[in-house]
This record gives sequence, structure tokens and C-alpha cells, in this order.
Amino acid sequence: MDYLVLLYYCYAPIDDVDVFREEHHRLCLRLHLRGRIIVAPEGLNGTVSGRRADCEEYMRVVKADPRFAALEFKIEPADAHTFQKLHVRVKPEIVHVGLPDIKPYERTGIHLSPQEFKDMKDQDDVVVLDVRSDYEHELGRFKNAITLDIENFREFPGKVEELAQYKDKKILTYCTGGIKCEKASAFLLEQGFENVYQLHGGIIKYGLEAGGEDFDGKCYVFDGRVAVDVNSVNPTIISTCHHCHTPSARMVNCANPHCNDHLPLCETCAEQLEGACSPTCQQHPDKRPYDGTGTYPKNSNNYNPEQGLLSYRAPAK
Repeated sequence: MDYLVLLYYCYAPIDDVDVFREEHHRLCLRLHLRGRIIVAPEGLNGTVSGRRADCEEYMRVVKADPRFAALEFKIEPADAHTFQKLHVRVKPEIVHVGLPDIKPYERTGIHLSPQEFKDMKDQDDVVVLDVRSDYEHELGRFKNAITLDIENFREFPGKVEELAQYKDKKILTYCTGGIKCEKASAFLLEQGFENVYQLHGGIIKYGLEAGGEDFDGKCYVFDGRVAVDVNSVNPTIISTCHHCHTPSARMVNCANPHCNDHLPLCETCAEQLEGACSPTCQQHPDKRPYDGTGTYPKNSNNYNPEQGLLSYRAPAK
């Protein structure tokens, strides 16, 4: 496998986000990387793919910046690019939750290595908390984890009252790569929770370093792979086909663009329903043709990897 996928984030103040964004975009172009990168006053967040040598150079350059010296890359091999395009965007937060005043680089939960998390997670005074969205934890989650009924991470602050019953416990938060836990655990501390921890590097690092033991199902990822294996010790499938309810970890978007629900659908039902989640959606006049994948990327015929450079150019001094 000559390609790598890099998942990373770092909470660190960036003063001139527009200038940084343009310089970072040019770096990615030079190294032929593709992916999604967010630049915000609070830090940097991205998932990119590229050839091994290009990714290694990218990691070297990023970590040479003193602001990101402590950044840890989660590295996975791939057969090819897992993204079709490159997008480097400026946003208010590197993960949208509506808490820009929460600064994890000043105060956040205690970081646990994968082994430390594994050693603590089953103790009587511990609660394991999944801070991800419904479609993510329905595909895979840690055994006995507390999950939240949220469609998006920005709904997390509204769930704090539900968690109040666990204030006397040690709360171990986890997410895909660790970025959401930084904000979630920092917010819980602000709300009066005292014993808050987080799985450093998230599910991906836990799979790479601890074999993924007791993580049931697959891990949802935000690139072309969609779902990846994590557990090499005691793996299982917990998600079921939306239509026939047989075990399935095959995630698709409903072929009806007005529905577009993201859900598990086994190959047999997907073929029968032509990629739709239900007979009703199958009959919708705007239903997209089903090609067997259940993904519908935007047309890339006119894509220019340099697009966006001018739109974020820093204003003249």
C-alpha cells in the first residue's frame, strides 16, 4: 500500500487564519494531498490522503511549526486516495459545537493512552461516554458505553442534564480521533463534572495500539472508506440492515436525495430497493441511479485543486 490516510487535530491559537489557510493550501497542493482541512482561531483539524512520501513530508512540515509540535497523527495505510478533492476552509471552530470560548489547550479532560483506557473502562466507578452522533455509534461503539441521541455534535451541550446522574463517577469520553472529546470533556469540567477523562487519539488510535478489544462493530470515518475495522481481538457486527434487520455494517446514503438518510443497508436490500431506504423513497421521481456503492459524490469534472486560494486571501494591509 503506497498511500496513507492521516487523521489529526491540534488545539492551538492561530492568529491570522486567512494567511495560514492559504499557506497550508499551497503546502497540500505541492504534496498532491487530498482531503478536508479546517483552520480556525482555536487550531487545525484534518483528514488527508496521499502517497506515503508526500504524507511523511507533510507531517514533518506541520510538526516543525512550534504551535503543532505536540500534534499526533493517526496513520493508516490505503490502496489509493480516499478523497476525491482537497478542501482547506476557515471556520469558527475546528469541530462545530457552538462553544468557541471553550479552550481545550487551557483546560480539558485527563488524556488516557489506549492501554490506560482499556485498563480503566470496566471499573465499577467508571462510565464510558460516546460523544459521537447517532449514525456513528449505531455502527460501532465500546461495550456498555453510554450513547447520546444526537444527530450532530453541536447538540452535545444540551445533553448535560442527562449526564448529571454520573457526576460522582469517572467519565471516560471517546470519539473517532479525539477532537470531539477535547471540547466535550472541557465543557463537562466547566459544568461542574470533576473526574473527566478522554481516550487520547480516539477509537482509531485504540485500534492501532490496543487491538480494538471490546469495540463492537466498525468505526465510522469521514472519508471514502466510510467504515473501518478496529477490533482485531473480539470483533463483532452490531448494526443491522435498515430494511431486513440482518447484521450489516454497510453504510449507504438513501438514493432519494430529499431523504439522503445515512444508514446500514445490506447488499441484497440495496439491490432490491435500488439504493433507497424504503419502497417510498425507491419510487421518488428524483431518485438517483444506484451504482452499488450507495455514495453520491458531487461531479468533479470541473474541479481545480487550486480553487479557494483567492476566496480566503488575506485582505491588503
